[in-house]
Amino acid sequence: MAVPKKRTSSARRDKRRTHWKVVPPNLVPCPQCREPKLPHHVCPNCGTYKGRKVLEVEEA
Repeated sequence: MAVPKKRTSSARRDKRRTHWKVVPPNLVPCPQCREPKLPHHVCPNCGTYKGRKVLEVEEA
């Protein structure tokens, strides 16, 4: 069974994990209501997708 001969240092371990960072979601304005939304998703504010009404949204 393979066992490491030396302990991995924290610097070496952390260098390997540098690309694990969290990236914020890419938000675009909705063409109908100008609220931020995820690209290629139905707008949660007005319920439109590609100019068509897809969802009925209840107003608060």
